[in-house]
Amino acid sequence: MSESSGTKASGYVRVSTQEQVNHGVSLDAQRERIKAYCLMSGLELVDVIADEGVSGTVTLAEREGGRRLTQTIEKRNATVTHVVALKLDRLFRDACDALEQTRTWDKAGITLHLIDMGGQTLSSSGAVGRMMLTMMAAFAELERNLIAERTKSALQHMKRNRTVYNHVPLGFVREGDKLIESPEEMRVVSQIVELRSQGAALAKIAETLNESSTPTKQGKRWYASTVSNVLSSSLYQSESLEIEASQ
Repeated sequence: MSESSGTKASGYVRVSTQEQVNHGVSLDAQRERIKAYCLMSGLELVDVIADEGVSGTVTLAEREGGRRLTQTIEKRNATVTHVVALKLDRLFRDACDALEQTRTWDKAGITLHLIDMGGQTLSSSGAVGRMMLTMMAAFAELERNLIAERTKSALQHMKRNRTVYNHVPLGFVREGDKLIESPEEMRVVSQIVELRSQGAALAKIAETLNESSTPTKQGKRWYASTVSNVLSSSLYQSESLEIEASQ
């Protein structure tokens, strides 16, 4: 592990929802914690780069702020040798992304500082810090995957019980919190399934529906992607409607 010889640091903050961006509480709180940490640690905070309303599932290099951060510290004449963030999940939620990026920083002599680790701080400048970082990256990805699994399971349960979970899909109307079949719209679903079972391409099905002025749920034109969404929905995967929606 390379030790950083300089004292210049870049801070990084992120929030994932537009509501947090508008209120600014989370961003401001992160900035203040980073400023206080750098002051206490003798680091000169050059800037604090923010990604507002960006999910942690987006890799660092694909975020506008994240890309700016990596480009800033990877320049040949860069004087920044420290990256400071509140927690690992502000920077990464994917283990591979975390380990690959921090390994690159390590080779370049960049030290990562995480300042809210259950009341403790973590620096990647030592072997123990690096080991802890590796473990944390794995657990962060595990947490993300568990959340995704729980969300998927909850949605499947709601679909099985015909409970409203998002916008009302084609073939149904809303009555309270329940989805009730609409015979007229279900005939459109059946038509789509029948055409697909006959070998019609998704684009051809969309063209047929548009030619007959059949509206979508939103009253717009049909596209191959719209048809595919209908065919792939588990709401229609009954014995009479089940069909493969792939190209």
